[in-house]
Amino acid sequence: MLSHDAVDSLFPPDLQEPDHLEHRYPPRDLPGGAKVTRFAPSPTGFLTIGGVFTAIIDADVARRSGGVYLVRLEDTDQARVTEGAAAQFAEAFAYFSIVPDEGDQNGRYGPYEQSARAQTYLTYVRELMRQGRAYPCFATRQDLEDITARQRAAGALPGYYGKWAIWRDADPGQVAKRLAAGDPYVVRFRSPGATGARVSFTDAIRGELTLDDNRNDAVILKSSDTEPRLPTYHFAHAVDDHLMRVNLVIRGDEWISSVPLHLQLFDALGFPRVEYAHIAPLMKQEGGSRRKLSKRRDPEATVTFYIEQGFPAPAVQYYLRGLANGRLAEMPLAEALDAPIRLAECGTAGPLVDMVKLDDICADYVATLPGEQILAEVSTWAGRYDPDLAEVLKAERELALRALDIDRVGVANPRKDLRKWADFRAVYGYFFPELFELVTDPADARFSALNLDPDRVRAVARAFADGYQAPTADTEWFDQIRRLAADLGFAPSQKAYQQDPAAYKGSIREASQVIRILLTGTPRSPDLPEVAGALGADEVLRRVRAVEKGT
Repeated sequence: MLSHDAVDSLFPPDLQEPDHLEHRYPPRDLPGGAKVTRFAPSPTGFLTIGGVFTAIIDADVARRSGGVYLVRLEDTDQARVTEGAAAQFAEAFAYFSIVPDEGDQNGRYGPYEQSARAQTYLTYVRELMRQGRAYPCFATRQDLEDITARQRAAGALPGYYGKWAIWRDADPGQVAKRLAAGDPYVVRFRSPGATGARVSFTDAIRGELTLDDNRNDAVILKSSDTEPRLPTYHFAHAVDDHLMRVNLVIRGDEWISSVPLHLQLFDALGFPRVEYAHIAPLMKQEGGSRRKLSKRRDPEATVTFYIEQGFPAPAVQYYLRGLANGRLAEMPLAEALDAPIRLAECGTAGPLVDMVKLDDICADYVATLPGEQILAEVSTWAGRYDPDLAEVLKAERELALRALDIDRVGVANPRKDLRKWADFRAVYGYFFPELFELVTDPADARFSALNLDPDRVRAVARAFADGYQAPTADTEWFDQIRRLAADLGFAPSQKAYQQDPAAYKGSIREASQVIRILLTGTPRSPDLPEVAGALGADEVLRRVRAVEKGT
């Protein structure tokens, strides 16, 4: 074991003592039972929807208990930091209403990026080394490979522990000599665990769990030949959770196996243990089996997908909350968003992400919104992702509102074909002359599907245009189609046509579909008189006559 002086010589002389940091980050003044949670993403990649799922639980549990929810960037792996990741995190937090309660601008427990807390970690590494609970290790990569090979040959458990930890009980003189030579080293935690020992803890979701205790002397401080010297995740999270006074860590179940090491670190540092809650990962159905949602394989795994497509955030929040607690999925959206998430009701099997179900939830939600709100949401989305649409909506605001009212206002079952803001162009684009492509070819496949030849298509269009009457409260708009259909030899109903197809050129259905396609570009659209009313007589005639003119 190195002397205190020898240990202190390895660290900056102005390094603060633990007592100073305890004073700098005092216990929080919160009501009894308040939970302080943290969401701690690594900016080595972009945020996933699984991260949002975790953060929603973090924020809900903390705030409902009278506690605090914070975000801490775990960026100690500087070589792998992805440019723009932190900005994407902030955008996602704002979009899904999970902005942290405190940060560098309004929190006294920062900095909230681990790379800015390097000196703090060094204080506690030094303290463990002073106590003999940590030591410098000069093992090279080749040394570690040799150890692994010998363990394999001996049938021993792999790892750096016991007799295999070649620098754990090295002669202090030999250590001092290597240090004096400037040889690179890492600092390892001297694990108190023994092979075969077991440790138990109570998980807030899974109850009591018992695992093999940690026997490995884990690296807690990275190599001395890098600057700044940063800790590993395991050590940094223990220091940060204590100093930020986090008392509940909600994280993915892949971290369960690390709990024994983390408990050892809390104990060695003299910190109270935090409570852990390990949530199951989001899953995807693939054939007859399930697998984890993957950001490499599944577009819906990334938060960017939801923002770029314009999924309405409250609907996604509602869906994710329902995955966390099944009872929330049975409530109306507004009620579910206001109800608490309970850790005890979080399942231990990964919930399945069903995009069809999410689409339905989004459609139901959008159907409840007033046209003004939909237009505002779509305009905001389009301003970033569809500038041409944004310009059209700005210029044609009243037309957009008339279009949005069709089959939505004053009806028992409003239309539900708009699920996300990226759908707006496809669903409503035909209302806007700037976006609509005139149907000019009477031989278009859309007419061929009606079994109508080009001459019949032109005849229907010509008759409709020549006698066109705009919809009013006093007229039955479809009467004009009934009349022209009869004049042109179409059956008055599909049934009549089927009974004697040779006597007719088609049914009134085909005649009305010709007008629908000319006005909307599709054989499926909302109430046709309302569409015509929203477009106005001049635009209706321009579209209908285009096929007659061929331009």
